[in-house]
Amino acid sequence: EVQLQASGGGSVQAGGSLRLSCTASGFTSDDDAIGWFRQAPGKEREGVSCIRSNGRRYYGDSVKGRFTISGDSAKSTVFLQMNSLKPEDTAVYYCASGPFCISLGSTGSWGQGTLVTVSS
Repeated sequence: EVQLQASGGGSVQAGGSLRLSCTASGFTSDDDAIGWFRQAPGKEREGVSCIRSNGRRYYGDSVKGRFTISGDSAKSTVFLQMNSLKPEDTAVYYCASGPFCISLGSTGSWGQGTLVTVSS
């Protein structure tokens, strides 16, 4: 069973930074991708960032240039460095794993989220 635990959320003013961490275990051969998605109240789930086993990284358009995903080679720990935060980044952030980056949060596994609140 895949287990993912996200941490590092909190409250910050616009322009500030936060670093999220995800500790993962129990990966199977189906877990080629690990990353983050977020969900704000009343909004659709949004893919934030993802890293594949081959090292390729993907970012949602709204976070490109501001967020950076990193992780160790075994993907046991994944980080999301979030800089230049905006109020619209406010959401619950979930760490997730699965076969593809594009389907994180709809297939595969995800853990309890961590809340990020950005004030203007």
